[in-house]
Formats: sequence, structure tokens, C-alpha cells
Amino acid sequence: MSTPVAEKVDDDLWSAIGDPTRRRMLDLLLIEGDGTATTLSQRLPVTRQAVAKHLGVLDRVGLVRATPAGREKRYRVDDAQLARAVAQLSSVGSAWDARLQRIKRIAEAIQRTQQD
Repeated sequence: MSTPVAEKVDDDLWSAIGDPTRRRMLDLLLIEGDGTATTLSQRLPVTRQAVAKHLGVLDRVGLVRATPAGREKRYRVDDAQLARAVAQLSSVGSAWDARLQRIKRIAEAIQRTQQD
């Protein structure tokens, strides 16, 4: 018996990724390699303080790792945790594809019985 998809998904991880600002921050960090709250706030329509809070959320779920850089922290995406998130998304997508195929087969069967 397979494990339900809901049990495989890390809700905290997906809650963190669910925020559009945090997704944009991850994009920037992936493109640039790393960044600080200050450098990221210059590229986003939010304050440095808001960026710092978002980075805290991403750090708590392990999507970014911080290293001290003077008075600030330099953040970098954790490749292993990002790969885990991608694997979870793929698993969820596959599960939903299978569910939708089953619904399609049921709908087609209903349609055939109504045509007879």
C-alpha cells in the first residue's frame, strides 16, 4: 500500500514556498548565488525588515542557510532542501495526475452508460 501524498508533504516547507515574495527571493538567490537582506530588499518591493523576516522563515524550513558577513548575514539556497521540495512537488503532481485520470475514466464510463 502506498503512502498518501499528504503524509509525504512537508507543510511548513510548502507554506514557506507558498508566499510570492519568498519565491522571488529564492529566485534571486538562485540567480545571484547569495545575498543579504539589504541586497535583496533593493530588488524587491518590500522593506529590508520584511525581507529579513522572510529570510527567517526560509531559514527555519532549511531552504536557505545563513553565514555571518560583518553586521549582516549572507544567505544561500540549500540545494539539498530545494531538491527535496522539488521531489515533493513532483510526487504531488504525479498523485494528482493519477487521480484526474481515474476521474476521467469514471466520467467516461458514466457518459457511455447514459448513451446506451
